Amino acid sequence: MDYSKKYEQWLTFDEETKKELMEITDEKELEDRFYKDLSFGTGGLRGIMGAGANRMNYYTVSKATKGLADYLLNKIQGRMPSVAIGYDVRNNSSFFAHTAASVLNANGIKTFVFDTCMPTPVLSFAVMYKKCDAGIVLTASHNPKEYNGYKVYNHLGCQLSVYEANDVIKYVNLIEDLKGIEHLEKDEAIEKGLFEYMGNDVLDAFISAVRKQSLYSEKNSLKIVYTPLHGTGNIPVRRILEGYDVSVVKEQELPDGNFSTVRSPNPEEKDALTIAIEQAKNEQADLVIGTDPDSDRIGISVRHNGEYPLITGNQVGALLAEFVLSQKQKRGLLNEKSALVTTIVTSPLGAEIAKSYGLTVEFVLTGFKNICGRIEEYEKTGSNEFVMGYEESYGYLVGTQTRDKDAVVASMLVAEMTAYYKGRGMTLVDALEEIYGKYGYYLDSLETFVLKGMDGAYKIQLLMKQFRSDGKSLFPDTDYIEDYKDGFNGLPPENALKFFFTDGSFAAVRPSGTEPKLKVYFAVRANDRKTANERLESIKSVFDGVING
Repeated sequence: MDYSKKYEQWLTFDEETKKELMEITDEKELEDRFYKDLSFGTGGLRGIMGAGANRMNYYTVSKATKGLADYLLNKIQGRMPSVAIGYDVRNNSSFFAHTAASVLNANGIKTFVFDTCMPTPVLSFAVMYKKCDAGIVLTASHNPKEYNGYKVYNHLGCQLSVYEANDVIKYVNLIEDLKGIEHLEKDEAIEKGLFEYMGNDVLDAFISAVRKQSLYSEKNSLKIVYTPLHGTGNIPVRRILEGYDVSVVKEQELPDGNFSTVRSPNPEEKDALTIAIEQAKNEQADLVIGTDPDSDRIGISVRHNGEYPLITGNQVGALLAEFVLSQKQKRGLLNEKSALVTTIVTSPLGAEIAKSYGLTVEFVLTGFKNICGRIEEYEKTGSNEFVMGYEESYGYLVGTQTRDKDAVVASMLVAEMTAYYKGRGMTLVDALEEIYGKYGYYLDSLETFVLKGMDGAYKIQLLMKQFRSDGKSLFPDTDYIEDYKDGFNGLPPENALKFFFTDGSFAAVRPSGTEPKLKVYFAVRANDRKTANERLESIKSVFDGVING
């Protein structure tokens, strides 16, 4: 069905949907809303909210949930399946969560729904805590306010693997009549024992589990400025930081789906922490912590020589690797099965640190579901024991109390790490320099190219084809190339390329699984900062020339 026919079909839906669509006069806008169906990517559904097949709305959420219901009913025989549901602070997140519950309830599936917005890692924990068969969280993580998303978790609290997601999608694709999907009103579902709210008992159990990962108890008069960036981290992060002198950014403390004080609530972007850093300067705080709307990512800044430099995701990962592994080694908590898991686009510095402590290091595809998928494998086979995992995009997990990246446990350990180094008369910048002195200087960077709509999607395809065909001629110092298109080294297929250079640096390119973007990741290794910067700019210029040329 071409997009104009889909558009005509959607005009027969409810009056509010019809009114929104009839007011659109830009043909490109209509094309973007209907040229494809919103589909599962690396993190489930994610898209701009609004009417249309390629948007997050009542109908696309209902369709995805009906597919999940059919999948669960086919997989689980002889008893009632159950699903835990959470949601963040975004506009419509609560509405979409209750929409999903109403579809599951109409299909005889019990739902446990949080009674307030809650971090994604708490939902992952809740799946295991409530012994559910699946979980759903409504969030678009760190994306701008126009976005929302829908992530599905398996019975172990891990995001669906590629293979599990493909099975669910088969059921989703069988659904053609979006208006015919059945819903059950909440009051009737409660009467039938199909709907139940979850409250503080789950959060309390989660906080207790996170505290078991603590590695350093001295506070060393550490002063912290914390911002939840209008998101779900406010209560759980403040609870996990009890005992420190914590000052919260009042302007960003309360839930706000419009994220009114920031351009984007993404701790990867330097301006997200601007207000918090200004407050830290006024209060002479040692550490700034910011968490994204669903509190699974963390960004930090530290006071060093009177300034507040930002620490990148790769750098925090390396610092945590050194701190966590050194502290665990002191306590005899590492063994021959201990493992660190990271991704193919993450700087190798943390992996080098882990290897120096005798850990097994595994590289997986982008996305935390792939990192946490290793936990399931380790528990099944007994081959390894998961100690920590992280990715360059500011996501970290230590322990297995949840099966997704977790800014709550990361906030606790970053605070402990900062206090530990403060006790040695050092900042995290000093600690990073100490690591560079031992392992070499590493410099990382991410370039993101936004290519919207059907034309953008086509250009991304052409660019990936060009990098595959011309890669070695573009970079004469290429040592070798890893192409993940058909799977590589036991990993499932992904549209990604990784160039390894003769000096030990790499560059990786892949389309985003959740946004209309092409992402290029750079990891440069050199003897000093100046050489690393020059090398980085040299590699970047080639990619910029091809993509913008």
